[in-house]
Amino acid sequence: VRKILDTAERLFIEAGYDHASLQDIIDETGLSKGAIYHHFSSKEDIFYSVCDRIGQQNAKILMEVRDNPALNGLEKLRTIFKVSLQPERQAKMFCMMPYLMDNAKFLATEMRSIFQEVVPLFVEPIIRQGIADGSICTNHPKELAEAMMLLSDIWINPIVRPTAPEEIKARCAVYNQLLRGFGITDLID
Repeated sequence: VRKILDTAERLFIEAGYDHASLQDIIDETGLSKGAIYHHFSSKEDIFYSVCDRIGQQNAKILMEVRDNPALNGLEKLRTIFKVSLQPERQAKMFCMMPYLMDNAKFLATEMRSIFQEVVPLFVEPIIRQGIADGSICTNHPKELAEAMMLLSDIWINPIVRPTAPEEIKARCAVYNQLLRGFGITDLID
């Protein structure tokens, strides 16, 4: 399984999900089609497993930030966004992913991840800490976390649809402006 996932991840990064075929994965691993299908039902199934593995690696990093006692809520929020937007991590995902607007199932998976994992495990607890320590001001931490993540992961993210750099910069400026009312300043630099 690790060999299949390692190979598929490399091929998805090099060629993109749409251009890496199941036959490419079979050829590169040297495994038979039956061996691949013994573990995975489709290329899409392999892709989700690759994404889950990357997500687990990212979760470890995010947990370290969330659990860092030296940072207040706002500092943790800034740090989580900074590590999530590191160029090498973004480049890897950008190369792998099909545009989410072209694939409703992948878009739905991204939204499900926001509501079931990212918000409750990372962003909402950090916002609640920020409320407690006075660095963030809101009466609705869950809703703020959801809105923040939907805007950043769907509206700003160029993986959703092709977007010019100037448009992304403008969206980031509006995003920062929207969050200032909650005491969250310059989240995305």
